[in-house]
Amino acid sequence: MDYQQTKGRIFDIQRFSIHDGTGIRTIVFLKGCILRCRWCCNPESQNYEIETMKVDGKDKIIGRDVTVEETISVVKKDRPYYRRSDGGLTLSGGESLCQPEFARDLLRGAKESGISTAMESMAAVPYKTIEMVLPYLDTYLLDIKHTDAAKHKLFTGKSNELMLNNAKRIAASKQTELVIRVPVIPTFNETAEEIKAIANFANRLPGVERICLLPYHRLGQDKYEGLGREYMMNDISPPTNEYMESLKQIVEISTALKCQIGG
Repeated sequence: MDYQQTKGRIFDIQRFSIHDGTGIRTIVFLKGCILRCRWCCNPESQNYEIETMKVDGKDKIIGRDVTVEETISVVKKDRPYYRRSDGGLTLSGGESLCQPEFARDLLRGAKESGISTAMESMAAVPYKTIEMVLPYLDTYLLDIKHTDAAKHKLFTGKSNELMLNNAKRIAASKQTELVIRVPVIPTFNETAEEIKAIANFANRLPGVERICLLPYHRLGQDKYEGLGREYMMNDISPPTNEYMESLKQIVEISTALKCQIGG
């Protein structure tokens, strides 16, 4: 079968993004996720099924099936901007690797079109699934949320042993640039000790040079109401800019990593 005809399920394509990788990006958001993080800003991504969400009082269908060819034709439209800015395609979700064949073939389609690739993922899948995409992946944006397994399971629904072990294997493979990203979530992992523990883990991964601290925000809160679901972080306020800067300093003092807020 022609890989360009591989089908997958997405819920959005965002062009001209300056997040989730370097330069100007086109982000393809895939449906389906393994985790149920309390703070998730894309709750419409979690279920693979196509669903309806209220947006501004109107029903909106979330999810559509597309081919690699259709999707890459949209990505190609902004190729001049990628070249000028060192940008490209980023896969996000959800968890991109819940649809591994589709993710692999999207990345392959971009690479064969001369477009740089990145993928945001939690690596919460068997390593053989990750191996499928590595040959076509320039940058792996890997979320590490906590080093404590019990607390990770309490807030996300799953333990973290598989993810941490996969992080080590991805780094050891030296097949892709590995960037560690940490959502900084009050009541979950925002203490100096917790962030330092994650940074020290990242610092021991061979070849890893960058870590991004992503401050908690409430931009997805209205989506929960639109889906008829409870938002479990109602009483939680985002960390201040000053506090995020203090965490950045802790990482830079404690490790050799380049640390940035956001990304």
